Amino acid sequence: MTSADFETVLELRRYTLHPGRRDELIELFEREFVEPQEAVGAHLFGLFRSPAAPDEFVWLRGFRSMEAREEALTAFYSGPVWKAHRSAANATMIDSDNVLLLRPVRRGLAAPPPGPGVHVTIAAGSVSPPDSAFAAFETEPSENTFLQLPVRTDGPFSVWFSRLASPSSVALSPTTRSLLR
Repeated sequence: MTSADFETVLELRRYTLHPGRRDELIELFEREFVEPQEAVGAHLFGLFRSPAAPDEFVWLRGFRSMEAREEALTAFYSGPVWKAHRSAANATMIDSDNVLLLRPVRRGLAAPPPGPGVHVTIAAGSVSPPDSAFAAFETEPSENTFLQLPVRTDGPFSVWFSRLASPSSVALSPTTRSLLR
């Protein structure tokens, strides 16, 4: 199985954090949450700071299918690692419900082109990604099968990732453990 297999269902998660607590969450996240999620069937493509929003943590989690998503999330959020660290993680957050559940239009997160910069564009509606996008997604229409973690239902949305900035994109700065760089 390759990383590309995990581009079938993607969560784009954007957390609003209490002022000054982003690095605290990232340190906890990278130390405690990456391997346990991957061990149960999730794949963490990217962990990011948003330079334009100092109290935001952005991350991408992929799954092979909606069924695999439900199984992985159930295993992780009922497991010992989350139970041991959830209070510390939740204490850093104001909002963790800004989540888009997506499916691929153009795969490419697993093997982005070489070069610096990661930029994400989130557009309302069905919008065709530009040629510069190395990966593109649209809102996944399936029902959320893991209700403990809400996802946005105010779409549809189109989301793409590029090495090039555009007027509507947001620059993302990869953390130490981010695979997407």
